Amino acid sequence: MASYNVGLDRDGPGLLLRDILRGDNDQISALTKIISQVSPDILVLQKFDYDHDLEALTAFSEALEDAGVAYPYLFARMPNAGMATGLDLDGDGYTGDASDAQGFGRFAGNGGMAVMSKLPLQTDDMRDFSDFLWKDLPGANQPYTSDQFTPSDMARSVQRLSSVSHWELPAMLPDGNILYLWTMAAGPPVFDGPEDRNGRRNHDETVFWLRFMDGDLPFIPYGDDFILLGGFNLDPVDGGGRAGALHSLLSDPRVQDPSQSSIGGIKASVDQGGINDSHLGDPALDTVDWPDVDGGPGNMRVDYILPSAHLNIVDLGVFWPEDGSGNEASTHRLIWVDIAF
Repeated sequence: MASYNVGLDRDGPGLLLRDILRGDNDQISALTKIISQVSPDILVLQKFDYDHDLEALTAFSEALEDAGVAYPYLFARMPNAGMATGLDLDGDGYTGDASDAQGFGRFAGNGGMAVMSKLPLQTDDMRDFSDFLWKDLPGANQPYTSDQFTPSDMARSVQRLSSVSHWELPAMLPDGNILYLWTMAAGPPVFDGPEDRNGRRNHDETVFWLRFMDGDLPFIPYGDDFILLGGFNLDPVDGGGRAGALHSLLSDPRVQDPSQSSIGGIKASVDQGGINDSHLGDPALDTVDWPDVDGGPGNMRVDYILPSAHLNIVDLGVFWPEDGSGNEASTHRLIWVDIAF
């Protein structure tokens, strides 16, 4: 199993497909090299632009096949990112910009999610929770000012919880049993005002999975064999987000936190310095290489794979080469876990 924020979000629709088909894009070449080297059986991608016929995802899978790894099973659905609402969701007095979509996005499908698999994906049985309203989450931590929802009650009535998507996707194992993939790509907890709208939403996107396991939502888990994975956009220790829900999830007895690590992450933190020198978290666990100076947050752990408690983990890691390479592919690093059934 692997999760990877590949940073394949472009400024307009069709541009990702163009870049893949040209065959000379340095970022895409670097990504295919990394993925083919790790060669996970199931790969969950974040920040991959969605198009209706999965043309970009199909072209990317063909590029990976040329690099030596084949993924016959592909899945993606329209995300909340870029989905227009016609309302002023961010309270800046304007409508129609990227921040007024259900999730930040320059166009419908911008920065979505995708799954590539060597194992059959049971797409007819998948469940998409992306239309679940934020206000309907038990204990929703939404922003209010003087008893008024920020920015408006109308916005509250349509605002979805997912910045991108929340999915449950079944995959069939070789023995015929089902492994449930629970995945999301949460929005960043920054880029807002004192109401902390993005920080609260990021927190509640993680709370969703706790409520899901608790049976407190209109839908309940279908099976006990699951892996919760994706981009949580939050470090347990460092940064400005609300980490309470993440701490609860990482310590929940129903999941196990394998804490993937790399020597490359340690080396990068030491070599780059800057704000990294003040971080309290273990740099071996870092999964992203953000700017370290001029207000940048530095390297952090923001990507996770959390198997259900009884699954047998036999190996794990963060693919972060010690030579410092990787940023030509993405600011994030591919994380992986081997499960033996």
